Parts: sequence; C-alpha cells; structure tokens
Amino acid sequence: MSLSEEVLQKLRQLAWAETEKYGTPIPEHFVISEQKGIELAEKLGVDVNIVKAGCYLMDCKLGQALKEGKIQDHVAMSSKWGSEWLSELRVDDDLKNKVINCIEAHHGAVPFSCLEAEICANADCYRFLSARGFFAYMTLLGKRDSEDLDKNLQFMESKIDEKHKILSLDICKKETEENYQMFKKLIMKSRKN
Repeated sequence: MSLSEEVLQKLRQLAWAETEKYGTPIPEHFVISEQKGIELAEKLGVDVNIVKAGCYLMDCKLGQALKEGKIQDHVAMSSKWGSEWLSELRVDDDLKNKVINCIEAHHGAVPFSCLEAEICANADCYRFLSARGFFAYMTLLGKRDSEDLDKNLQFMESKIDEKHKILSLDICKKETEENYQMFKKLIMKSRKN
C-alpha cells in the first residue's frame, strides 16, 4: 500500500501554496529536492510516493517560521502541519508515520526509521550542494537577508557545511563532494582579506 496520487497531488499543492505565500523554500529548491528524492527512491527501490510526500512537506513551514523569527522551529511546525493534513486526508498510520519521519529526520536531529526518510534528508542536502541549488540559495540570500556579501558568504558556508555533514548516502556523497570542495574554495577566495 502506498499514498494515492490524489493525496500526493493535494500535498504538493498545499506545500507549493506555502512556498508561494512565504517565498521560501524557493521554487528551484523545491523542484531540486523533489527530483533528487524521486531519483534516489527509484535507484534504491523504496516507496517513491512516501519520498515525494516527505520532500513536499519537510520544509513546508520554513517560510512562515522565517517570517515569525522561529527558523529553529520550522521542522516541528512542518511536522505538525503535515500530520494534520495527512490525518485529514485519511492516510494510513503506517504511511503517515513514515512521512512524518521524513519531515522530522531531514536535518539529522532525529534518527531515520525508514530508508525513505534518509532519502529525503539527502535530497534536502543535495539542493544546497548541487551547482544550481547553491546558486539559487545565493540568489535567495541576496534578496532575503542583506546585501552584505561577507554575511551572506558566512551563511552559505554554514549551510553547505551543515548539509555536507548530514549526507549519509554514498551515491549523494560521491555526486556532491567535488561541488562541496569547489564551493568552499570559492567562498574562501571571496572573503575580504
């Protein structure tokens, strides 16, 4: 048994509406994590629909949390919101628990209870460690936080270091390692002396 296409479509619409309302995660990051999650789920032979739902919901409340100055609470907010919607959509408890673990474990603070959750965490990391995702994040920082280049470079380095540490799947580590090292060098060269 898996999540129905109707449930997935509704979850995607709901998450996309949150993204449009608050401006983050940016659409490019939403799509990158979704595509990487699907690719990994297919390669590793797990439930693609659980991964899709996890990718849709893992940061669905990030924009609201950022706006309210509660960025550290975005995972809990996303989990609560996702759980409410999964219940309203009458998703089976076993499937719901897997999706919630995808949300709660995507920052590495909660253990993975299923491979789908590990895939979501790696897809989240990938969106910051892929070339397109890195530059999309750089663009977002320039719009959102400040025009202070040094401050934004610090944010970028912190984010890629965080995501690099969370990566757990060898396939993602191999694919992103060269980018990670290159981004670190670019950031270092960009800093004021």
